[in-house]
Amino acid sequence: MSGFHVSLGQSARFSKTVSESDVYLFAGITGDLAPNHVNKAYMEKSSYGRLQAHGALIIGYMSAASSMITANAREGDETPVSLGYDRVRLVGPVYFGDTITVDYEIDAIDAERRRATGAIRVTNQDGKLVAVATHILKWVPNSPN
Repeated sequence: MSGFHVSLGQSARFSKTVSESDVYLFAGITGDLAPNHVNKAYMEKSSYGRLQAHGALIIGYMSAASSMITANAREGDETPVSLGYDRVRLVGPVYFGDTITVDYEIDAIDAERRRATGAIRVTNQDGKLVAVATHILKWVPNSPN
């Protein structure tokens, strides 16, 4: 579809190694101090055997990819905003030291409603799927200042 801010198939990729400090800073900011994220002895007893990143932190990395998709779609008389994430599934753990890659692809455009959706897949350094989601973007009118 032409004449819209993004196009079908447009994609972005964001990669990051998830560090211990990322997880502890996120825990402090959000107040989510669940033992799965900050209690090594507790998690060593689990079948996972080690600490995991927060699912919400992984969604934050999805947001980074969304910002990349809209980076060149910010000019003109509309501003892109997130309407949220649907069908979020955290299908595998992300451990400290894992390098995750977020692949974001525009898979639908509704120009009349000023919306686009993105299919998101997150994999780890071994190519294992760890999360999926659908992201909804909307373009809202700018103020006529």
